[in-house]
Amino acid sequence: MNYDRITLTLPNGKTLETTPGTPAIDILDTIWENPDEVYAVNVNNKIYSLNTGIKTDSEVSPVLNNTRQGAEIYRRTLCFATAAAMSEIDPAYKLLVGHSISYGYYYTLTDGNAIHPPLIEKLKKQLQSIIDRNLPINTTTVSYQDAVNEFTQRGLEDTVKLMKYVCPPVVQMNTLGSFSDMDFGPLLDTTGKLKTWEIRQYGNGFLLRFPTHKNPDELVPFNDQPVLYQTLEKYKKWGKQLGVTSAAALNQKVLTRKIDEFIRLSELFQQRVFADTAKAIAERGKVKLILIAGPSSSGKTTSAKKLAMHLMSIGYNPKVLSLDNYYVGRERNPIGEDGKPDYECLEALDIELLNQNLVDLFDGKEVEIPCYNFDIGERYYNGTMMQLEENDLLILEGIHGLNDKLTPLVKPQFKFKIYLAPITQLAVNEHNRFSSNDNRLIRRIIRDARYRGKSAAQTISMWDNVQKGEKLHIFPFQNNADVIINTALDYELGVLKIYAEPLLRCITPLEKEYSEACRLLRILNFFPPIDPTEVPARSILREFIGRSGFSY
Repeated sequence: MNYDRITLTLPNGKTLETTPGTPAIDILDTIWENPDEVYAVNVNNKIYSLNTGIKTDSEVSPVLNNTRQGAEIYRRTLCFATAAAMSEIDPAYKLLVGHSISYGYYYTLTDGNAIHPPLIEKLKKQLQSIIDRNLPINTTTVSYQDAVNEFTQRGLEDTVKLMKYVCPPVVQMNTLGSFSDMDFGPLLDTTGKLKTWEIRQYGNGFLLRFPTHKNPDELVPFNDQPVLYQTLEKYKKWGKQLGVTSAAALNQKVLTRKIDEFIRLSELFQQRVFADTAKAIAERGKVKLILIAGPSSSGKTTSAKKLAMHLMSIGYNPKVLSLDNYYVGRERNPIGEDGKPDYECLEALDIELLNQNLVDLFDGKEVEIPCYNFDIGERYYNGTMMQLEENDLLILEGIHGLNDKLTPLVKPQFKFKIYLAPITQLAVNEHNRFSSNDNRLIRRIIRDARYRGKSAAQTISMWDNVQKGEKLHIFPFQNNADVIINTALDYELGVLKIYAEPLLRCITPLEKEYSEACRLLRILNFFPPIDPTEVPARSILREFIGRSGFSY
């Protein structure tokens, strides 16, 4: 074996011999015909920055700007450059990245002070200067002590605390000019590629907006989400009151044996939200139909049951109905652009039958409710009857709940719409957030393995299609909600870690899902394991890890 040369297999099947350690950027013209479209490189199903040296025989392919992975790299780099820009203005200003709104991340200052317009204008100019200078972004490895010293000097308290619980002998760092931060994933090789962005004043801070992966060269129009913002600000305030706003703070609860108390408080806070929602429904007065919608793994089934309990406690008799019962069936199901059945579109449901059933129920008639067999793809009846009486409410849960085209025959004053948004307010550190999409994906990996016999690789492979359906059929209707309920629990990643890690580690470098598995494992590494027996029987989390106090 010749250790002085390595062989790279390219996307077109051809091979290239080169020296071990050759940076991917040096062979970019060979890998892809348009190098400007390449944001990173996939080496043996793991994603690396373009300045990373390739050391062994490998299969190499580009990570393009119009892919989900490319978009993640672009956003991560934009956040990194924004933090560097603010540091150049004045290191005393320490940014804190938060939740996502309208293809943008909401930023505030770590000290809680408002970011005023003059400072925002300075930040825009400084970020544009960094981009215009086309500065290189370098990745280096330093000792643990040097990393701690660097973060301490910069006043990055959350990162310093995190280093106390994640203790590698060496730490990978990204550097842009005089600014450095811990490496949380591949970045672009230069700032000049950050051509599409916007900083927009919002709340007490600003939104750093970015393009979608489908249109990497333009921003989508801004769509404000005031109800979501208010919900998350309330949740964020609660986290600050308890002193748990980051992975490091959660780790501290575990190590000081106070996690059981934090779990109880997290569950109580969520219970209060459901109780307040039940009260709002009662105060509305004329509500007959409660519509619950949310993306995959947002806890729709358990949320419907929890809300039903709170409604019962104030005198109502709620009945739960699932939209799954109204699928048109495999033979009538619409076909998507990819030539496969589209089970996510509104037309996959029998809208006419659903609305006739609803009208009859609200008129006091007894209705036979359909069932659906997913194995054979057919609807059937088994004699299940339903009738609404005085003080009865109907809870209908499913992905299209907020779309008025689902229930056109039901008067608006009879509807109460609830959107479920599982968004944790925890940050990994000051400049790196934890995505709600990742939270939901980890939940789904566990649920699919436990109840549907699917491997983690199978769940990951279908996730892009799941998200595509959500963007078309769920997210555009968020603003139609009367109430948004955050169904995330700030402690849950420590519990999910125990179930998810073994499943993710079964994905090998020979599978294309390996890069996603590595990314999720890197995230879970920042969170300590939490004993699942501490999770209450009727927690939303039990829908995914099992042993729920509810029957499904």
